[in-house]
Amino acid sequence: MSERPITHLRHVDIAVPDYDKQVAFYSQKWGLAEVGRDSGVTYFAAVGSPEQYIVRVRRAPEKRLDLVAFGAADRQAVDGLAARLASDGVRLVNEPGSLQTPGGGYGFRFFDVEGRTIEVSTEVEDRAHRRVEEREDVPVRLSHVVLNSPEPEKMLAWYDKHLSFRLSDTLVHPHLGGLMWFMRCNPQHHSLAVARCPHPALHHISFELRGIDEYMRGSGRLMRDGIPKIWGPGRHLAGDNTFTYFHDPNGNTMEYTTALEVIDEDTWHPSLHDTSRPEVADQWGTANPMNEFVSKQMFNDPDKGLFAAPPV
Repeated sequence: MSERPITHLRHVDIAVPDYDKQVAFYSQKWGLAEVGRDSGVTYFAAVGSPEQYIVRVRRAPEKRLDLVAFGAADRQAVDGLAARLASDGVRLVNEPGSLQTPGGGYGFRFFDVEGRTIEVSTEVEDRAHRRVEEREDVPVRLSHVVLNSPEPEKMLAWYDKHLSFRLSDTLVHPHLGGLMWFMRCNPQHHSLAVARCPHPALHHISFELRGIDEYMRGSGRLMRDGIPKIWGPGRHLAGDNTFTYFHDPNGNTMEYTTALEVIDEDTWHPSLHDTSRPEVADQWGTANPMNEFVSKQMFNDPDKGLFAAPPV
């Protein structure tokens, strides 16, 4: 088993009350491909990704984050992680076994320190996918997920200790202290980030496009279509990636991005980025200002699914 049990981010699953509008949003506006549907659950893939699906939408009375799923190298990594988590008192939802979701595989689920359901799996069958062509403004893959937390330092320590995520950079404010922590499980600058917030919730899900031109075309298409834009287009300093944030029909924040930094982990040292400097939020200076309005739009509603595993 490798020292780092997690290899990459697989998919992020949400539950929403306005299910039909969410499904239509992903397939007709966001540029994802519907690859399966069953009893109020729809699976969406990115056409350029080998992952069976990168987002799952479930019909539910209340909005919640159902699941964040990560990949592991092999069964030994999965079994070893499950044994270590159990011995450390982490609550397992189930023991490692065969998965019943598209693509099968072998994995298990558990709760993180704030009660979100996390899945780790291996041997999931690759999906037939294709090259995303020049000027094709649809997501290539899932980039990262950001979680809101009232105790982000505790979250940071938990993901470091139990899943071996490493800190890449931190956003700080001279008067407010730490605001966001970027964490990695591979050489990509971040697959997971934790943002300071009054309550646990989904901050945003980020989708990577082919390149700058495709990212701008996609951002413009969504703005023309009247999808509510929160912030962007711009380019962050931490991670060096582009950003445009939108609200989906259920009030979750979704991001188009590209060009996320790939780092040399042997030489990388985390930096503190002062958010009072405008170039930290947006190197280009093209986005609307990062202010209290933008921050509150990403606070989202308090998560209703803590320490309650989804039914599927």
